Amino acid sequence: MPAIKTAMKAKDKVALETLRAVKAEIMTAETAAGSTGDMSDAEEVKLLMKMLKQRKDAASIYIEQGRADLADDEIAQTKILDQFLPQQLSLEELESAVANIIVKAGAKGPADMGKVMGVTSKELAGMAEGRAIADTVKALLNK
Repeated sequence: MPAIKTAMKAKDKVALETLRAVKAEIMTAETAAGSTGDMSDAEEVKLLMKMLKQRKDAASIYIEQGRADLADDEIAQTKILDQFLPQQLSLEELESAVANIIVKAGAKGPADMGKVMGVTSKELAGMAEGRAIADTVKALLNK
C-alpha cells in the first residue's frame, strides 16, 4: 500500500494506524476459510464501510462518556477511511435514487420494504450508509 509508505514518511501516526488496521482486515478476510484469496472491489468497499461505521459508533460512545480525547482519535480515523471510499451520496441524491428504485420495483407501501431494501442495498453499496438507506426507504414508502 503506497499510502502506508506516505504516512510513514510524513510521520502521520493516525493515518498509519488506520491504514495498518485496513491492511490487517483485508489480509484476515483474504485468508479466512472459504475465501478465494482475493477480494473484489465491492468487498473491499463493504469492509471499509464496516470499519467506518465502527469508528463512528465508537466516537459517539466516547462523546456520551465525556471522553473527547478518544472520540477525536476515532473521528480522525474516519477521515482517513473516507479517502478510500467512493463519493457518498447527498441526502437529495439518495432520496432520488431510492424513489427511482421504488418505482422500478413497483412497491406500494411499507409492506414492500424488504423487496426495496434488497435492490437498494445492492445498487447503492458503498455510496451511502445502510442506516441512511433504510431510513430513506422507510420514509418514502410511508408517504
